[in-house]
Amino acid sequence: MVYVLGGTQTDFARNWAREGTDMLDAFGEVLRDGLEQARLDASEIETGHVGNFAAELFCGQGQLGGFFGMVDPVFDGLPTARHEAACASGSVAILAAMAEIEAGRYDLACVVGIEQMRNVGGRDAAGHLGAAAWVGREFEDADFVWPRAFSDLSEEYRRRHGLDHDHLMRIAKINFANARTNPNAQTRDWQFTPESFSADDEANPVIEGCTRKMDCGQITDGAAVVFLASEARAADYARKRGIALEDLPRISGWGHRTAPLSYDAKIKASAEGPYVFPQVRAAIEDARRRAGIEGVDQLDAVETHDCFTVTEYMAIDHLGITAPGESWKAIEDGSIERGGRIPVNPSGGLIGLGHPVGATGVRMVNDAARQVAGTAGSCQVDGAERVQTLNIGGSTTTTVSFIVECPRQSRPN
Repeated sequence: MVYVLGGTQTDFARNWAREGTDMLDAFGEVLRDGLEQARLDASEIETGHVGNFAAELFCGQGQLGGFFGMVDPVFDGLPTARHEAACASGSVAILAAMAEIEAGRYDLACVVGIEQMRNVGGRDAAGHLGAAAWVGREFEDADFVWPRAFSDLSEEYRRRHGLDHDHLMRIAKINFANARTNPNAQTRDWQFTPESFSADDEANPVIEGCTRKMDCGQITDGAAVVFLASEARAADYARKRGIALEDLPRISGWGHRTAPLSYDAKIKASAEGPYVFPQVRAAIEDARRRAGIEGVDQLDAVETHDCFTVTEYMAIDHLGITAPGESWKAIEDGSIERGGRIPVNPSGGLIGLGHPVGATGVRMVNDAARQVAGTAGSCQVDGAERVQTLNIGGSTTTTVSFIVECPRQSRPN
């Protein structure tokens, strides 16, 4: 069992280049803020991990593990590593830190997810992000790789099950509404009209294929941090602070699957199966099996990847909220809304909160931990004790899912 002692994130509405902040500044800011909020001293950290996708492309900067020693001299000599798995980079960094703790190498790990993406123009940013696709072999006719890839996913759902774009727009509306309550959301102050969520080519223009502006997650500068501990270290932490070990969030289950890089290879492999992305479904089920739970009804909320509305549409049926191909039912009956049967993305998700690629997986776990600890503030889901995260990289090439829980009352598994 790995415990979450605390964490934080930056304001995803910020543009670091405009304010004269670079990646190291932001790294130091989120790390120091996280230590303060978790009531930890830098000297207590035994190992450091960084989730980041494309710092070399956006900033010309590698060796991000060396940022620790630049933030505080006490980190000089700290063992660190940087992890890349496209949009799942932060989750893979968490997996690596957990493995070190579970192996007994270290008892207290710091995981930082970070990405700077708003320091270049939109077309250049899209080109950099395209590195997570099969470069030179797929989507070569697209100006914007990922809007095109997930347009293809929309068409695949339409072919297999039928798809109404109004359902995708309802996902966007829900996530933007949730983001309004999140003080760190990039879109918290954005204003919309009814035409914003229509087929109006001015208010909601087509980006690629059938993907429109309001289908898209937000390019964002951002960083997030979580502190992970062994049970023994968490017990000591709790005792010194006069709290019960049972009141600390923990990661009780995880799933990690990797599919072929090619989008077409994934679609062909699933042609005869119930799920469009069987490895996404497998990662979800692996996490639940390790946590000792059987299904979605034992969850109180979900933080899922919604880089596009159709990504969340896919996640709804892969999570088992509905049967395969029936995600529309959970959208129409309000199941995924804040007060619904299984709230999805109470944070606002990637569409509302924002998507700094390497930070997203870390942010998800931090938000899940805050939910089950009852400290999510204006984003809190009433009574939340168990939350599942779902974080994907590329065209679901890498999928990572965590179960984060803090049961405050007896409930059957």
